[in-house]
Amino acid sequence: MRPLDWIVLIGTLGFIVIYGVWKTRGSKDIEGYLKGDNSMKWWTIGLSIMATQASAITFLSTPGQAFEDGMRFVQFYFGLPIAMVIISVTIIPIFYRLKVYTAYEFLENRFDLKTRSLAACLFLIQRGLAAGITIYAPAIILSSIIGWSLTATNLFIGILVIIYTMSGGTKAVSVTQKQQMAVMMGGMIIAGIMVISYLPDSVSFGDAVAVAGKMGKMNVVDFSWDWETSWDDRYNFWSGITGGLFLALSYFGTDQSQVARYLGGKSIGESRLGLLFNGLLKIPMQFLILFIGVMVFVFYQFNQPPVFFNDVAKGKVYATEYADEMRGLEADYTAIFEQKQEAVHGLVAALKAEDEAAIAAAETQVNGFTATGKEVREQAKKVIEKAVPGSEAKDTDYVFISFIMKYLPVGLVGLLLAVIFSAAMSSTASELNALASTTVIDIYRRSVKQDGSPRHYLNASKLFTMLWGLIAILFATYATLLDNLIEAVNIIGSIFYGTILGIFLVAFYFKRIQGNAVFFAALLAEAVVLYCHYYTDIAFLWFNVIGCGCVILFGFILQAVIGEKKRVV
Repeated sequence: MRPLDWIVLIGTLGFIVIYGVWKTRGSKDIEGYLKGDNSMKWWTIGLSIMATQASAITFLSTPGQAFEDGMRFVQFYFGLPIAMVIISVTIIPIFYRLKVYTAYEFLENRFDLKTRSLAACLFLIQRGLAAGITIYAPAIILSSIIGWSLTATNLFIGILVIIYTMSGGTKAVSVTQKQQMAVMMGGMIIAGIMVISYLPDSVSFGDAVAVAGKMGKMNVVDFSWDWETSWDDRYNFWSGITGGLFLALSYFGTDQSQVARYLGGKSIGESRLGLLFNGLLKIPMQFLILFIGVMVFVFYQFNQPPVFFNDVAKGKVYATEYADEMRGLEADYTAIFEQKQEAVHGLVAALKAEDEAAIAAAETQVNGFTATGKEVREQAKKVIEKAVPGSEAKDTDYVFISFIMKYLPVGLVGLLLAVIFSAAMSSTASELNALASTTVIDIYRRSVKQDGSPRHYLNASKLFTMLWGLIAILFATYATLLDNLIEAVNIIGSIFYGTILGIFLVAFYFKRIQGNAVFFAALLAEAVVLYCHYYTDIAFLWFNVIGCGCVILFGFILQAVIGEKKRVV
């Protein structure tokens, strides 16, 4: 990176941290620290919710996901707007009426302490793992790009987040996320404009979209369904509208990292507007990020792409006995690209002439060269696995960052890296704040020390924020890179979210089921989900439906067997 890039990167991140510490200094009690004195406006809530969900993984993995698989990942979010309406109507009024600090306090009022503690512990496990991944995901990529060690990069991200999250709590998280969202979306829009401007003069924006469509990348909605195969299809309309709905209900309705965002609202109306704002803008935002990934794919139809996007991993091969084999594969890939480039130009010409026969012929030719190129890429990945045992042979998460580093001008590289760091910081801050508040309110204050002063619990909240931050850094430092980072986070969430959501749905809507029944039903449901994850090919989005449904089903069965009397609340 050039000096200007470092100035932009460090200046942007430094401003966000200093602003967050200064703006939220002086929290004197746990009410202000964990709920921001209920002073948040709806737009702050909405932006904070979006920034919490839009981690660095979103900006690293999503364009690469589109590069490999097209636009169909956007269907993952189709259930989200419906979930926002349901939560706004049913869940928010209950939380406000009870004046809770965390979502799990409600469960003790409805059931008992052990059910509250179980839901809180399930949250702490899955969100604690996710916090490590949200640091690790950008760190492992950025460390290889900017030349830092993985440990140093993890520490850099983690310590910055710990500083302002410990200082100001929930309010600091929400306030800084407004600036972070501005940096993130501004940077991505600029990147999108730049990649389109880099297309050849003879290729218009419409031509680029048409080429992407002919190459199978504009597959936004898939309504197809087959009872034998569609259960393991992660991204279609039905899994998105159903599994995505259940995941969004659980994430936004029961996950403290999101619940804390709207519990700090000035009123029920402000919190509802913030959630609905997120519901309206989330799908367009994801569509935009995926579309930028598709445009990067089109860019690489006219510009030579690397056979493997992780240059650091590929470079290690050249120091081994497999160096000549890798060079041979690169030469083959270049030769295929040169032939494909002619075919792509032919496809553009046919599209402009609206010659259907020529379009079909060119499309067949282009897709044939693409398939051949993919075979060479797969061979290159196998060489990397043999040459450097233990290295990551999947480069999807490096596609976008590779484009940034090689093609964007000085200054913009620093800005786009600031986007990725900001996204990592925003999500991690929300997670640490939620982990600390759940630990203090649902475990420490309720079951360990019930007679502490308000100041004691404020200091405990800051201490647990730091401890969870250090745990996340430690996990990030020693974790192993997963297959696809954005999928990894969603898979971890889906394993736990369905069970948690089932507990809450029983609490809200099935008054007949009581504490003992729902507690054991939740344990059985989680066992079923874990079995589905490890021993079946069911797509992870369905885990949310399965976990939730099993809690309700087992709850009715166990309630009939146990015959527990109804609690008086």
